[in-house]
Amino acid sequence: MSLPPLQPLSANVSAAPQLEPAAMALLAQAGFKSVINNRPDHEGGADQPTSAAMEAAALAAGLAYRHLPVAPGYQSAQEIASFRELLDAMPKPILVFCRTGTRSGKLFQAATSA
Repeated sequence: MSLPPLQPLSANVSAAPQLEPAAMALLAQAGFKSVINNRPDHEGGADQPTSAAMEAAALAAGLAYRHLPVAPGYQSAQEIASFRELLDAMPKPILVFCRTGTRSGKLFQAATSA
């Protein structure tokens, strides 16, 4: 298994499309310290790994993990503020992901431009 292409958002944050639990070990090997999952559970159906499965794999790989599910078309001011708090508090570098990486990228832009 290999990681999908990662999109750098800043010196310490990158975005990715949906990952499999097995990718957590690869992220740790690549130097990441934290993962933020922005995808609601079951958004993509039964084949999408749950946040619980992703968290277990992340913790087993030595990564910090947080689940901040947000809708693809709209992120509230509270969601943006919560994301900013995670960016400030979590060990870096951080990998953020959603279905394609776009939602996480938009959330990052909103959280860091305010």
